[in-house]
Amino acid sequence: QVMLVESGGGSVQPGGSLMLSCAVSGYSDSRYCVGWFRQAPGKEREGVAAIDRDGSTSYADSVKGRFTISKDNAKNTLYLQMNSLKPDDTAMYYCASDLWVEAGLTVTEYMYWGQGTQVTVSS
Repeated sequence: QVMLVESGGGSVQPGGSLMLSCAVSGYSDSRYCVGWFRQAPGKEREGVAAIDRDGSTSYADSVKGRFTISKDNAKNTLYLQMNSLKPDDTAMYYCASDLWVEAGLTVTEYMYWGQGTQVTVSS
């Protein structure tokens, strides 16, 4: 059974940084797709960043140049380094995974989800 557990959320001032982690278990090898998504109150869940089976990354336009997604295959852990945070980045952040994903930032492409970790950016 595939399980994902996020950690690293918290409160930070605008311009600050946070790194989220997501421990992934249940896959037989490291060739799976993973992504970070977020959902703010009253808004739909949206894709933030993703890594496909071959290690290629994709980002939402709103986070390009500020967020970096990475994956440590030895530790089966996904990371999201978030820099230059803005109040609009405030949301619950989720990691998600599936074996095959056609469009990495599409919510409906992913079967397995973590429970989420809250990120709040406020002065």
